[in-house]
Amino acid sequence: MSTLKQKFSLWTGIAMVVGVVIGSGIFFKADDVIIASDGSLPLALLAWVIGGLIMLFSALSFSVIASKYSKANGLVDYAEAAYGKTFGYYVNWFSTFIYYPSLVAVLAWVSGLYTTILFGLAEGDPSNVPFTWIFAGFYTLAIFGLNYVSPKLAGKFQVSAMIIKLIPLILVAVVGTVAGLVNGVSIENLTIAAETGSTAGGIGLAVLATAFAYDGWIAVTSINAELKEPKKNLPLALTFGAIIVIGIYLLYNIGLSGTISNQAFVDQGNGAINLGVNTLFGSLASTILILFVVISCLGTLNGLTLAATRGLYSLGIRDQGFQPKLFMVTSDNNAPTNSVVGAFGLVVFWTIVWFGNFQGYWGAFMDTSELPIALMYGLFISLYIWMMISFKGESVVRRFIFPGLAIAGSIFIVIAAVQKDLFLIFVLLTVLFLGVGFLANRRPKTTDK
Repeated sequence: MSTLKQKFSLWTGIAMVVGVVIGSGIFFKADDVIIASDGSLPLALLAWVIGGLIMLFSALSFSVIASKYSKANGLVDYAEAAYGKTFGYYVNWFSTFIYYPSLVAVLAWVSGLYTTILFGLAEGDPSNVPFTWIFAGFYTLAIFGLNYVSPKLAGKFQVSAMIIKLIPLILVAVVGTVAGLVNGVSIENLTIAAETGSTAGGIGLAVLATAFAYDGWIAVTSINAELKEPKKNLPLALTFGAIIVIGIYLLYNIGLSGTISNQAFVDQGNGAINLGVNTLFGSLASTILILFVVISCLGTLNGLTLAATRGLYSLGIRDQGFQPKLFMVTSDNNAPTNSVVGAFGLVVFWTIVWFGNFQGYWGAFMDTSELPIALMYGLFISLYIWMMISFKGESVVRRFIFPGLAIAGSIFIVIAAVQKDLFLIFVLLTVLFLGVGFLANRRPKTTDK
């Protein structure tokens, strides 16, 4: 066994926060936020603000914890420090088998969706056309292959993708805002609500929809053992990354509101971004910008995949789960090879679950783009309480204000998630996975001689 080396800089950490968070949800959840907000743009913007503040105070709280602990897979380190190795094990198991692979599956689909738009292979909403699923499968294989062959190159791609993905967001934000003020579309959207046809709206579900767009910042803690000066750089990456994301999201939504009406936004669904950039820049420039959107989505996919591939390795180095010696193996290029392969298999499973939603296999839509995030926020509450009890050397702001506000935000998201279709079924599925984890952890432990 070899140890993963400290090879990532502060910029890679910030790029991972920004690169994982920005790049998919902001594009494909924007219409969901409008619909959940009953077609009201002011309410939708409020939801983006609330969701951003929840992410910010969560990241600030974790930055305090991160300044004290560093091992491998930061979230698990924190859970072990708070409540012991058994609790940490189940947190690790949940992250490894449910949270990261389910989100990677969704992100591959989102990347495929915007590639389908890029090549004009679907009319209207491209969510469930064959090309979207074909591209999704290709991207899953390609990104996992990159992380298997060269994790260092995957880290460099993360930085490059962060820079590229900001281009369409900033252009839409600036040009759309100016155009909207000139043509009056922004004012109209602020005063006239769209007809959504939805009876399940409200600020809670709107904020829950933003949770996917804001999610992913916690993934950077999975590489804290590979980050240079982790106790210094991880808190900085979390804090600055979160602030950058909130600012960009608000500017983008304001800019997009100046391109098309709320009603057109609702009617177009996931194709709204294509209509918006076509309206602003014309077909050729629109194609180039959609290409940047695809790269943006791939950057997010790469960042979450980077985190997902560390899960089984993290279990292995702790001598936990099935076959720990198998999954703690690293290659000559310092990649956790068997952990990468195992993570790929889990992503395939969750891709089938996500595919089944669109085929009606489950009777309703089990939204694995939001439900795992809500459960993760519920888990965070236990860590925030531990902070408030244990961090006696910290200031009032860092010990009570940050985690206190983070608790309020987490409760808000969990309550909203309870309203989603198949929430209880997803919880039961989670319990089933944890039961498998219980059986896996009952095997005899190995000892090194």
